[in-house]
Order: sequence, then C-alpha cells, then structure tokens
Amino acid sequence: MNDASDAAGHPAAPVSSRRRAVPLLLLGVAIAVFAADQLVKNWVVATLPEGESVPVLGEFLQWHFVRNPGAAFSFASGATWIFTILAAVVVVVILWQIRRLRSLPWAIFLGLLLGGVLGNLTDRLTRAPGFPEGHVIDFILTPWMWLGFPPAIYNIADMGIVVGMALFIVITLLGLPIDGSPRQRRRAEAPEASEEPGDGAP
Repeated sequence: MNDASDAAGHPAAPVSSRRRAVPLLLLGVAIAVFAADQLVKNWVVATLPEGESVPVLGEFLQWHFVRNPGAAFSFASGATWIFTILAAVVVVVILWQIRRLRSLPWAIFLGLLLGGVLGNLTDRLTRAPGFPEGHVIDFILTPWMWLGFPPAIYNIADMGIVVGMALFIVITLLGLPIDGSPRQRRRAEAPEASEEPGDGAP
C-alpha cells in the first residue's frame, strides 16, 4: 500500500518544484533588469552632462543623457500619461499570468518584459516633472544601428523589453505553451479528439 502511494507521489514532486521554480525565475529576471536599469540611471543623472554625447567606443557606443517624455527609444513624446497607464496594465497582466506559468522560456520572456516595463514606469512615477508624467532617463546611443535614420536613444529597460519581445517571437514560432506542456502531446491530442466521434460507427 505504501509502495503504491509512494509511486503515485513521485510524479507530483517535480511538478510541484517546477510550479515554484518557474515563477521565481520570472521574478529573478525582472528584479535583475529593474535593478540594473535604476542603478545605472541614477549614475547617469549624477554623472553625465545632459544633452551631450560622451564617446565610449567611438561611434559604436556613446552615452547621451536625455529625459524622454515618450515611449521606448524616445518615440511618441508628448503622451506620457498614456504610457504610464499602458505600463501599469502590462504589469498587472504579467502578474496575473504567473498562476498558469510553467514554461522556462515564457518565464524569461515575461521577466525581461516585466523588469523593463517596471524600470520605465518607475521613472514616470518618480522623476521630474512629477507623477504620473515623469520623464524616462535615456542614455545609450548607438548610431550605427539605425542605418542612416535619426538615431534613437534608449536605456537598459528598453533593451529588456526588446530582447523579451524577440524571445516571444521565437516562443510563438516554436509553439511553446505557457503551461509547459509538451508540444508533441498537444499535437497528438488534436487527431485523437477528431477521431472520437467516428469510433462507434460501423
């Protein structure tokens, strides 16, 4: 009796561990991105001259401190309060998804997105000119990346968001479910479900 109950209990242990570990991975990635973003922004505000380019690796990488009232990469300035609301909604949606999260790639994607969104949202809530229209601190300038177009200036939070969205595209192309269930099982279930109505036919 004990052997049977033990055997039945073994499969549940990895599932329970994964259920705890995957959300912790999401939170760990989010905290890392958020902390790096805010610490570096505080250094930028305290150290760099505003509006001036400081070469780091020549034309390849420069620091250029600006205060951005718009979206990521300095786009759509002038609608700060709209982006504050959208960012808050994104944070709520990500936290809501934690309850069904079992996939490691999804955890990394959501962690990058959450950390990036929280980084810029914190600027909008706490920095001048004040809540909820604070300007985001941007400082990374890579002119070579923009292929002759006017270069945008960005920050670590923007990088987290962009890398997260690139990972989301890969996840979507691979068809990885957020609950961590194997793709093969899901594909096998579809033909079986379509064959069931005909099982009893002569």
